[in-house]
Amino acid sequence: MARANRAARRRGTPRASRLGPRDVLHVGSAGLRSRPLRVVLSAIGIAIGIATMIAVVGVSASSQARLMRQLDALGTNMLVAEPGEGMFSGEQVKLPKDAVGMVSRIEGVEDVGATGDLRHSVRRSQRIPEGETGGIAVKAATEGMLDVLRGGTATGTWLNAANGRYPSVVLGHVAAARLGITEPGRQVWIDDRYFTVVGVLDPLPLAPEIERSALVGWQAAGELLGFDGHPTAVYERSTDASVPTVRELLASTIDPRNPHQVSVGDPSSALQAKAATEGAFSTLLLGLGGIALLVGGVGVANTMIISVLERRHEIGLRRSLGATRGQIRIQFVAESLMLSGLGGLAGVALGAAATAAYAHTAGLPWVVPPWAVGGGFGATLAIGTVAGLYPAVRASRLSPTLALQA
Repeated sequence: MARANRAARRRGTPRASRLGPRDVLHVGSAGLRSRPLRVVLSAIGIAIGIATMIAVVGVSASSQARLMRQLDALGTNMLVAEPGEGMFSGEQVKLPKDAVGMVSRIEGVEDVGATGDLRHSVRRSQRIPEGETGGIAVKAATEGMLDVLRGGTATGTWLNAANGRYPSVVLGHVAAARLGITEPGRQVWIDDRYFTVVGVLDPLPLAPEIERSALVGWQAAGELLGFDGHPTAVYERSTDASVPTVRELLASTIDPRNPHQVSVGDPSSALQAKAATEGAFSTLLLGLGGIALLVGGVGVANTMIISVLERRHEIGLRRSLGATRGQIRIQFVAESLMLSGLGGLAGVALGAAATAAYAHTAGLPWVVPPWAVGGGFGATLAIGTVAGLYPAVRASRLSPTLALQA
């Protein structure tokens, strides 16, 4: 090439000047400025595809952020021990009555609580048919349960040494909603007597079984409802460093003779799994967004082909004035990139706005991952390049003479 240029200089043949970045921007935007309506319509397809992808990723990331915040607040150091399967089919396994005391002596354990299932129903009054319980379970609960769960009361108070001896009950927030009770002081019918509601709990994501239950004091359950004192679930919270050790010792501590009959679970694992799979259902919507993006790319390519056909005289004139084929290709590829870039910017803004609106409505933190923004905008530029290649090559191959005669 250098040898050809030197030969051209010796012959006095004029050479085509190179296009600088400013020149490329100017010639590339000329077609967009002359047909603004077509530009807007072509960019809409790109914008819809990118907006869909950004919104799907953003909503999923916002939901994951809320779950991770819940995990940080609730902790992942709580374990629950429950009766497992007996050696024989149909054998009923019971945890020892002093299970709470034994667990509290394990090194590293900070808080321990327990619940015991009661075979009674809870209703708003004795006039409600016994079968209409709303799926609300009745459980005996120790005083330390709320500390283990890191929960609180929305209204009223928790069970304590004073009210736990009398017919008092605390409702989980789901149970309270089903009974239509929002404040303490109301009464509910359990077994053959009324119990006074002394509190309603806040939501407990780590213990959904408590949310759907009516909780009575451990002593009152034994004296008034025939509770045998055997817990059906022991909840403990230990230091983060002690969790693996406590997990290994928990079953053998509760039942040294038959540790295999004690099942140990981690309630936080459900939230962790939910956070990990939060974006699983977004795959379909991401696919739809990708299809919309491809359709937008086809629209850009179609727009550029039409632009080449309509601007044959311009192309012929530029070629006759010395523009090279490479410069013509650069012009139309740059125009395609600008067209796609405008759609991409609009799509990113729309997707971020849609995510913000959803997060505000659902009470989620607004999260739009930077990789989604960068990847989405990069995809628009890639599609714009591909969409503009064929029209650019076609434009560069036009003969100046034939183009000016058409």
